[in-house]
Formats: sequence, structure tokens, C-alpha cells
Amino acid sequence: MDAPSALDLSGHVALVTGANHGIGAATARGLAARGARVVVSYLRLEGAPDPGIPERYHENRAADAQHVIDAILEAGGEAIALEADLADPATPARLFDVAEAHFALVDILVNNASGWLADSFGTAAADRAGRSLRPVSAESFDAQFAVDARGGALMIAELGRRHAAAQPGWGRIVGLTSGGSQGFPEEVSYGAAKAALENYTMSAAWELASLGITANIVYPPATDTGWVTDAVRQEVRGRPDLLRIATPEEVAEVIVYLASDAARLITANRLHLR
Repeated sequence: MDAPSALDLSGHVALVTGANHGIGAATARGLAARGARVVVSYLRLEGAPDPGIPERYHENRAADAQHVIDAILEAGGEAIALEADLADPATPARLFDVAEAHFALVDILVNNASGWLADSFGTAAADRAGRSLRPVSAESFDAQFAVDARGGALMIAELGRRHAAAQPGWGRIVGLTSGGSQGFPEEVSYGAAKAALENYTMSAAWELASLGITANIVYPPATDTGWVTDAVRQEVRGRPDLLRIATPEEVAEVIVYLASDAARLITANRLHLR
């Protein structure tokens, strides 16, 4: 009899945030394809018209997650969807409660959701790709940090508490980031909030290791989730640090790998994909 594949996720329960489109949706499908039962968390977001952002991106963010659930079920997987706002501190407990009621203890957490918007300390009305910019403000700070930083931290805390009580001895945390410690010009609050999520995830890698939990951060290349325009493609071609534009499915492959037993020795790492 063949040994089970280290990439087989049968028996595991995954919770993916921001999974109604883009990387989150591709990750939910990828985890389900490997046998995980998946909770798809999402929040429909209505964006104001912006000459630098294709309408397709706004449509993707405003959609529900039924198409993701349908794709998983049609492929023979198991999944449920739940609309929830990570800016609400009560959301993590609610999501984990629903996951346990439908499936079992969540042991794979993917912190993908974002309250993205573009803000700046400068005075320009638009960024280098033609997207509208707003000044840094309490509102722009809160929109990012409530979801990307605090929301992600509370999700990690919820998983940690439940694993400390249940002692399953196995868990995975994967966060998505962008920008970095050197700042993210023209997306300054987004970059700062993601840097906070990175730090929380690295702390989790050390503090939750005794529970058998690994924690890693994935920094994708520019990924076409509907926002990529010709101006963005031109910028990517002209920057040696960007190299290429990825698809959501390419990024999801790395996340699914980190969630598997094949990646059991990988923790406290920031994987910068190119």
C-alpha cells in the first residue's frame, strides 16, 4: 500500500478569510482539492469608481462567495461560506464556532482578508498606476489596521486558545503580506498594517510551536486579482524587483504547500515570491 501523500489534507479543517475572490478564493479551492474541509469567510465591499482601478476588481470585491462554494462542491469537496466583518472583534469566535459546528476544530488558518485602500503622506491625487490617493487619516488607518492587523491577530489568538484546550498537536497559520519593513509608498497604511500582521505571525510561530502549530507569511508578487491594468504591467516590466505578475492560483499553490505535512519543518518564515 502506498504511503499517504504529505500534501493530503484529508481530515483537516481550513478557515480562509477574504475568500470570495482572488488569492483567498484560489486558496480555498486548492485546500479543498487536497481534501480539507473549508470555511470560506468573506465580506462584500463596495468601492467608489476609480479611473485607475478596473470595474472588474470592484465587482470581485462586492461579490458573495457562492461561486467558490459551488466550484468546491462540484469538484467533490466540502465547504461552507460565512459573511463576516473582521473589523468586529466578535467575528473570530463566531467564525471558529461555525466551523466547529459544521466540521470540526479549525487547524488551518489563512489570514488573507484585507481592508485595502491607497493612502499617502504626499499630496498627489493619484499614484504611479493612476489609482486615486487619499491622505493618511484616522479613517484610512482604521480601515486597514482593524482588518489586516487586529483582525488577523485575533484570528491567530482564537486558534491558539482552542488548540491549547483541545491539544490536537497539529496546526498551520499562513498570513499574506505586502510592502515590508522599509515602507510601502502610496499604500502606507496598508503596508504598515501588513507589517503588523507579519510580526504577529512570527510571534505565533514561536509561542504556539509547542502546540504543533507552524506559522508563516507569504509575500506574493503583483497578483492579478482584477486590479492589474496596462499601467501596472508596464511598471512591473520596468522594475527588476517585481519581475512578473502572478495568478491567484500560483500563489495559492504555495499557501496549500505550507498548510501540508510536506512543510512541517517550515515555520517563522517570510516567503517572498517572485
